[in-house]
Amino acid sequence: MKQVQALTIVNAQLVTPEGVLQGALRFAEGVILSAGANVAAEASDTVVDARGKLLAPGLVDLGVFAVDKPAFHFGGITRAALMPDQSPPLDLPSRVGFIAKSGKPDLWVHPLAAATRGLEGRELAELALMQDAGAKAVATGRHWIADSGVMLRLLQYAAMLGLVVVTHAEDGGLTGEAAATAGEIATRLGLPAAPAEAEALAIARDIALAELAGARLHFRQVTTARGFALVREAKARGLPVTCGITPAHFMLSDLATADFRTFTRLSPPLRSEADRQAALAAIADGTVDVIASGHDPRGPEDKRLPFADAAPGMAGAETLLAMVLGLVRDEVIDTPRAFQLLAANPARLLGVPAGALVAGLEADLALIDPDQPWIIDRRKMEATADNTPFDRQGAQGRVLGLWKGGVQL
Repeated sequence: MKQVQALTIVNAQLVTPEGVLQGALRFAEGVILSAGANVAAEASDTVVDARGKLLAPGLVDLGVFAVDKPAFHFGGITRAALMPDQSPPLDLPSRVGFIAKSGKPDLWVHPLAAATRGLEGRELAELALMQDAGAKAVATGRHWIADSGVMLRLLQYAAMLGLVVVTHAEDGGLTGEAAATAGEIATRLGLPAAPAEAEALAIARDIALAELAGARLHFRQVTTARGFALVREAKARGLPVTCGITPAHFMLSDLATADFRTFTRLSPPLRSEADRQAALAAIADGTVDVIASGHDPRGPEDKRLPFADAAPGMAGAETLLAMVLGLVRDEVIDTPRAFQLLAANPARLLGVPAGALVAGLEADLALIDPDQPWIIDRRKMEATADNTPFDRQGAQGRVLGLWKGGVQL
């Protein structure tokens, strides 16, 4: 579908890189033409009255594990970067090319190429051919590459191609089959646990190798105080290192696992309250670059098991926007920073022309009521599975309208 008539959204609170301002936005042929206080509709335009609500860029969700269009549309997501952990893995150009087309016409899907064949961490995949087929980045998947030689060659190859490497930050030799973070809660519950230092060790090594290779490196999830400190120090030295987090890791601590509820079985596992507070501080001070949903819908066959045996993951697409708007209400960040984390930064990492209300970019737009209250109810979710750790929690912020490439969804 293509936009057939120019459209102007008036009386909106525009979320721009410079701040939130009252004005209008005009777009045609799927591209933003102008945005600002002095923008006016032309006689032939379709006009939409935003009635004073927020008009923001559509969310760019970096690192989902399933394409779940109804859930993405509910949450204001217009672009999703799909992790290579599929069946079969995205380690061939034909598979990447198929996924790159799979979201059309109502969602942009950006496949992340598997770093190694079969995601086994041994032999590099054909990154250049997968880039030609539509891959926007390369990812190690759910696991860390333990072999430093393989990781260095991966970073060198990706640097040559101009691709960012998205890596999982946990030393697998320490984590093993752990289901929790080592500490008082895991001990009381008798859960197999791994030290939080597994994250810092992985981050320290990968930063060192990325510096050696001159590569761009993105840690999909950083969740510990030590991990944030390492990323902060790397940025201070001018290295092209970025990191992300999911709402569960800044909203919840390992206390949430005390009733063995498997919807809180995540990867990485939930951390201590001190690490959760460190996550909020890292979001506030700019250390965190991306907040993503980590959308990983899991059915009862994966979740109705003993805690240690359950598959990790959460259905996060529908709650992503509301959780981040909660940070705005709590004055951890402001509204422009929220959409920098949700849209502008992930779009920049993927190299796609979206993520901001700027002339020349794709007209991926979300009209949002940031104050509309609702109750998260897993029984009513749009996702293909209902494994949310936020079930029955109150939230604020709903999407009223969504446009992808200028076409309303």
